[in-house]
Amino acid sequence: MKLFDAAAVLRSKNSGPFEITVDVLFDDPSVYYKIKEQGLINKELVSRLYNIEQDNITQIVFFDQALGFKITFARKVSSGTFLDRDVYGAQQHAPLMELEINL
Repeated sequence: MKLFDAAAVLRSKNSGPFEITVDVLFDDPSVYYKIKEQGLINKELVSRLYNIEQDNITQIVFFDQALGFKITFARKVSSGTFLDRDVYGAQQHAPLMELEINL
């Protein structure tokens, strides 16, 4: 199953002009807890999917109350500057969409 199929919400947005935040929320607690317990979502995975250094990942946080997790990482270029292709950071969740998860 792909993460896109398991998640109720999968989105990204700016977290200021220099960072992107990806939010993934689930409506099924068993799916959320399986993903969390597998340890699949980590800096190594995010680094590989986004082609960034692990040091550029500022946080990966799981929120049990919301049945979701948040990933925040440094943008390659700041929002709205030359070479920025996604001013709002709204298309940056795509690398996670196709992630295969085993439930």
